[in-house]
Amino acid sequence: MRSPEYHIAPISSALVLPLAAITRGQPGSRRALWVAALAAFTVSALHLTELHRHDASWPIELVGHHASLPLALAILYQDYPFAFADLFLKRALALLAVVGVVFTAIVLFGNYSPSFAEFVRVSPRQIGLLVTLWVGTSLLYPLLRNGTAWFVDTILLRRADYATLRTEIGRRIQQQQDVAALLSDVCRMLQPALSAREVTWQEWDGTPDDEPLGMVIVDGGRRATALVKTTEPPSYRIGVTDLMRGRRFLSDDVAALESIVIAMARRIDAIRITQERFDREIREQQMGKLATEAELKALRAQINPHFLFNALTTIGYLIQTAPPRALETLMRLTTLLRGVFTSEGQFTTLGREIDVVESYLDIERARFEDRLRVSVDVPVRLRGIRVPPLVLQPLVENAVKHGIAPRELGGTVTICARLEARHSDRGRQLHLTVVDTGAGVSPEALQIGIERGVGIRNVERRLHYQYGGDASISIRSIPGKGTTVDILLPIGVTAPPSDPHEMDRSADAHEIVR
Repeated sequence: MRSPEYHIAPISSALVLPLAAITRGQPGSRRALWVAALAAFTVSALHLTELHRHDASWPIELVGHHASLPLALAILYQDYPFAFADLFLKRALALLAVVGVVFTAIVLFGNYSPSFAEFVRVSPRQIGLLVTLWVGTSLLYPLLRNGTAWFVDTILLRRADYATLRTEIGRRIQQQQDVAALLSDVCRMLQPALSAREVTWQEWDGTPDDEPLGMVIVDGGRRATALVKTTEPPSYRIGVTDLMRGRRFLSDDVAALESIVIAMARRIDAIRITQERFDREIREQQMGKLATEAELKALRAQINPHFLFNALTTIGYLIQTAPPRALETLMRLTTLLRGVFTSEGQFTTLGREIDVVESYLDIERARFEDRLRVSVDVPVRLRGIRVPPLVLQPLVENAVKHGIAPRELGGTVTICARLEARHSDRGRQLHLTVVDTGAGVSPEALQIGIERGVGIRNVERRLHYQYGGDASISIRSIPGKGTTVDILLPIGVTAPPSDPHEMDRSADAHEIVR
């Protein structure tokens, strides 16, 4: 009587097709079909193991012993498809292909040779050993081929390992930033690797479309020319002359040289692009520097003549009424003009900028007297910070001219400096503030004044040239209450105070109220 699995196998197999039709298009249908198919195969494998009998031939015994292997492989493919296909399936299929070829050859040879068929029947162990040696030889062939190739290339021909050579040259050329140095370096590495008497390079006069990329032209077997064709001219030629020790250019030599030349061409193109970008940035920086200097010169040249005339008139009046104050005002004017017209390059210190501003305010205070009140709050520790020259003076001049002067009772001009944390990173920034309690203007009038004026637009452009988007200037004004100007500058290199009187000031703040 047949065992139960003989009846279950057809039934479970018949359930697979209806299950596939019912679950088609539903979520999880693929996994359900896999489960059903594996269950059917599991049941079928049970009766395959019954083929293990003492009177069965060895092929039937082989099938019976390994009936469950396809089930294990199917489970691996279902749960780990990529790892199974890459790590196992490639090698397993190659082995099965070799074994299949061997068995097919044995079967075909046995059909045409009765004596071989009799040998297989009488001595199955010897034929098994023969098959094993046949398959093993097939599997060992790649290792044997690689070993003999290594022996011939390394021991007999003393040829360089081209894979290692390409890797080393690729690493070296990526470190180069100069085209001539790159070409010379590669030529020095190729000479011993190719056993060449000389490897040189020169510019190539041909157009980029004359020859394909990385072409190697062999002349007589001992000379070769490799074309390093770049995207933009000039391109280059690598000349290899007089291979020594009886060497000739073979296909491996040409293939290695072609790949090296292609890598060189790509790196040269990258170096040129980087160099062009660097040159463009340098030109832009130089243009920005020239524009900054031109803006600064224009700002110095636009010092209001009326201010100078008023200052000289005030000094003349004070000579008659208060000679000491006249002398003090004259010295302040001298300090102001020296600070304005003396070139200090693109940067000065905050301390020198404050000196210029205080000199200007002292002169204006002599003219406005009690109508102009001044407060300067700049700690000594900040006075060594580098800032663009004349960044505060135009703003203070606007505060006096447009804020304080129109008011009958005048007002106060306050100048402050503080260090603050930057919002974009962990660094700090210098916050400069100029506040006046003068007339103030509406937003519309403020915009018109900025567009028509010179001082504020000049400061904005110079800050942009020096710092880009890291610096900013903002203006707020309220009619009848005054105007506030805020400048934010990234912190640069600080310099020690150059004037002795800067070091003697209070560490907390310096305030002038008169």
